[in-house]
Amino acid sequence: MSTVPLTKRGAELLRAELQRLKSVERPAVVNSIAEARAQGDLSENAEYDAAKEKQGFIEGRIAELESKLAAAQVIDPTTVEADGRVVFGATVELEDLESGKPVKYQIVGDDEADIDHGLVSISSPIARALIGKTDGDIASVQAPGGAREYEIISVKYV
Repeated sequence: MSTVPLTKRGAELLRAELQRLKSVERPAVVNSIAEARAQGDLSENAEYDAAKEKQGFIEGRIAELESKLAAAQVIDPTTVEADGRVVFGATVELEDLESGKPVKYQIVGDDEADIDHGLVSISSPIARALIGKTDGDIASVQAPGGAREYEIISVKYV
């Protein structure tokens, strides 16, 4: 099994979701199934079917989260020693060379990615183009909208 890179914050979010699923969602769906069973005939009971489907989703998500957390390699960006290079967990300030617009991204695990909050997945085209680069380097990114170039303004480990 390969490791799943996560930031410290990302691992905490997955643990919180797992805890919520186990302590809130799972008992609620078990109660829904019990109530639907009490109504009698299960062959035409839409509430029972919906509750069983939701239970399957919850159990699948619990298994997925447990697997990811078991394989997690938790990385605290504040302890990274990368000599100014872009690595997993780094926060990178860039300038789009075409528009001159500044952008800021943190490179995180796949489950943590949220472009609206500046969190890009380690497996995204931009993260792959940035890894290993330092201040002043130019990164060419093959994006769906075409090639773009960014200059790295700063690399921080926060």
